[in-house]
Amino acid sequence: MGRILKLLCPCAAAGLLLASCHQLNDERIPAMKVNIDLSNQGLWNTYGVHTYGQVNDFILELRLPAGYPYGYNAGTGYGGVMLIYGQNGFTGEVGPLAYDLSCPVERKPDVRVYVDHESLEAVCPECGSRYNVVEAGGTPVADPAKGLHYGLTPYQCYPTTNGGYVITR
Repeated sequence: MGRILKLLCPCAAAGLLLASCHQLNDERIPAMKVNIDLSNQGLWNTYGVHTYGQVNDFILELRLPAGYPYGYNAGTGYGGVMLIYGQNGFTGEVGPLAYDLSCPVERKPDVRVYVDHESLEAVCPECGSRYNVVEAGGTPVADPAKGLHYGLTPYQCYPTTNGGYVITR
């Protein structure tokens, strides 16, 4: 019995290492402050997302969206925040989802993905990677990100008692 375990343990360890090579890496973007306060109903109605595929980008440095009242504690991550309405691929819940706009392949704050409204995929203008942001948690669907297993960095959307949401890290 001990001899069988000695033979199986290295095989199991090798299997775990191989399996981990295929896991999604959604932590390639440097950790930066994320705090977008859409906690009251008025802010949510103006700057939130309400229908499947609707998107709004928040980029503090560019003051986008225009007119949004960024406060002292505001933060929009590394490349900005994409807020999009879709289905959480992990929980199945339908509602707002948020991702960093920076492409994880390029890893530059000014190389931002945009949503192709026909396919509802996020697209990198530099490398051409495409990501499923409305149903699969920002997972890559086209190379080079797909081959590298690089996904968009997700952020949390917490509902508030005032009828809005807070987007945070």
